Amino acid sequence: MAEAIALIDYGAGNIHSVNNALKAAGADHVHVTADPDIVRGARRIVLPGVGSFKACAEGLAAVPGLVEALEDRVLEAGVPFLGVCVGMQLLATRGVEHGTTAGLGWIPGDVLPIERTDPAIKIPHMGWNDVLPMPHRDGAALVERGEAYFLHSYHFVPEEGENIAAMTDHGGGLVAAVARDNILGVQFHPEKSQSYGLSLLERFLSWRP
Repeated sequence: MAEAIALIDYGAGNIHSVNNALKAAGADHVHVTADPDIVRGARRIVLPGVGSFKACAEGLAAVPGLVEALEDRVLEAGVPFLGVCVGMQLLATRGVEHGTTAGLGWIPGDVLPIERTDPAIKIPHMGWNDVLPMPHRDGAALVERGEAYFLHSYHFVPEEGENIAAMTDHGGGLVAAVARDNILGVQFHPEKSQSYGLSLLERFLSWRP
């Protein structure tokens, strides 16, 4: 895969592991960057994220011109975009972790705490769990049935069900992936999901939305 891929480094992502996973999936030109000019030249964009929604949103907004470059490339130019874990949650309208914080707003919805509906259910939701596709949007075709590695205490609740690309179950249904047009977000970690995660990244690298 000779296309230029921007892996966004804003101080809040598992950059090294995601970079290695992209290369293992066939990516040849991965630019680990927060430079808006490089982002504007990218043919694909990956936004990782670990930690709290608030810290990630503030870290992204703190880089001058970065959000604007992402909007230009993803929303206007329509290049394929993948958000991972909190990078997926940042697609939402807002998150409530450590206070209400605005997200990118690309897929309307809220990021809310996982509710403990059963004393046996542990929070955070951590470890391997089923991914059950719900093919409503273009990007949903990238998400196949299987098992992936999750680690999160908050979950994305989209306003529109048609934006849900996959679900998982942890004491009740949780959104495992969202999709709209050229945008895909996954709550699980492809870089930690072994062959399942690498297969997803391979499909992302060849995706032509």
